[in-house]
Amino acid sequence: MKSTAQWLLLLLLVPSLVSLSWAQPKNDSIPKAEVSTTNQVARIDGKVINYKAMAGTLLLRNDEDEPIALHGFTAYIKDGVTDPKTRPISFVFNGGPGSSSIWLHMGVIGPKRAVVNDPGFTPAAPYTLEDNNSSLLDVTDIVMMDPIGTGLSKAVGKAKNKDFWGVDQDIRMISQFIKQFITENNRWNSPKYLIGESYGTFRNAGVVNYLQENVGMSMNGVVMVSAVFDLRTLVFAQGDDISYVMNLPTYSATAWYHNKVPNKPASLDAYLKESREFAKGEYTSALMLGDQLSGEARNKILDRLAYFTGLSKEYLDKADLRVSEPEFTEELLRQERKTVGRLDSRFTGINQDPLTQYSIYDPQSSAISPGYTALFMDYYYNTLKVNKANTYHVSAYGREGFDWDWKHAFGGGFGFPTPPNTGPDMAQAMSRNPHLKILILNGLYDLATPFYGVEYSIDHLGLEKEIKSNIIMKYYEAGHMMYTHRPSLEQFKKETADFILQTGKK
Repeated sequence: MKSTAQWLLLLLLVPSLVSLSWAQPKNDSIPKAEVSTTNQVARIDGKVINYKAMAGTLLLRNDEDEPIALHGFTAYIKDGVTDPKTRPISFVFNGGPGSSSIWLHMGVIGPKRAVVNDPGFTPAAPYTLEDNNSSLLDVTDIVMMDPIGTGLSKAVGKAKNKDFWGVDQDIRMISQFIKQFITENNRWNSPKYLIGESYGTFRNAGVVNYLQENVGMSMNGVVMVSAVFDLRTLVFAQGDDISYVMNLPTYSATAWYHNKVPNKPASLDAYLKESREFAKGEYTSALMLGDQLSGEARNKILDRLAYFTGLSKEYLDKADLRVSEPEFTEELLRQERKTVGRLDSRFTGINQDPLTQYSIYDPQSSAISPGYTALFMDYYYNTLKVNKANTYHVSAYGREGFDWDWKHAFGGGFGFPTPPNTGPDMAQAMSRNPHLKILILNGLYDLATPFYGVEYSIDHLGLEKEIKSNIIMKYYEAGHMMYTHRPSLEQFKKETADFILQTGKK
């Protein structure tokens, strides 16, 4: 058995494995990077923007300048900019881990947008691709990134894809790409941003600190779309009640939306404020009592919990007051033989097995994924002119060796494994760069990364008040991919564009 010191040393070495492991192979064994460059025109908010689209791969090198991967990307660079410091540049990715960037790319950030029904199922092809009036291209250049194993990205030489599949390995790889792209495209003096969704926000918190501490690159701002920093808030671990508390306000929002709240309040905001107070007060205290909660005290909590979840007292009693997310999404509309969406609980789908305890699919994902995929593939190969011999992978799931390494150098007290938390990374970056601003966009109907978990995580970072004020929280009456909801799409654009414009000024 390894000692505590040995385990800590191993964790500290994880970020360095990429640069230490591989000797440079013969040049003829390294595939060449390919980039398709086209000239395009976008019309955003009545403005015509001429830009260069670059889609393909960058040959990624480690710190010893040894080639380790072909890293896929799609960049949109505005024409006619002569002074780089006047033009922001944003690096954008989705999450998973193991997801490509097509969701943010075709949903809100890029110059084209996939049109899907919201909150319903989108019929099969032909799908509709529209000019994206909410693209950020009018305020920033954009680099859509596809982590290794997704898009066109793959390990080369003596490296293997699995060498990049882990919390710290991924943080280092993403940071290496950003450093190299900035260098090769003369953007060191441009205002710089990270935009990530879901696991991409967990990644963001690590990358912003890594770039600052190891590369000497400070970000002007970071945009967190549907954020999570402390994975403990999501896992529903045996004997740990925190996930039940963090999910409760989103259960309340979902029950309110589907008219399952007794004497439904008129105001969602007021109802959620009440739910938060119950979650952190009476509910937390009740869960802390474990099997010591009984009698009238237990009955009172069951009444309140039924009010805030839309579930029956009988079900909540059987669940011992603890209902996990897949149990909730299956139970709320069980009588209607429907399953509630995880990514966006406004979406519902057919429940083929009303007896099952857990939901087995996500209606929101099923409703929109085919449309996004078909439109992206058509756009990528036919508009951006990427070589069709190169296979684009929407996801790394199912690929050989895909098994994420969840260890993180900031975590694991006493040598024991714990759910990773990149909140401390972000806190360190903010404390050492007091000008760094963080914009967090939260979907009220997001059961994948519940908003109350984000609020809790921020309140437990130990930030000084003047630094904590650099975190800006915004809320949307939609889910994880709030941009499928057109009013939220427009709100997303305004709040994110304003953030970049304000933080990009000297």
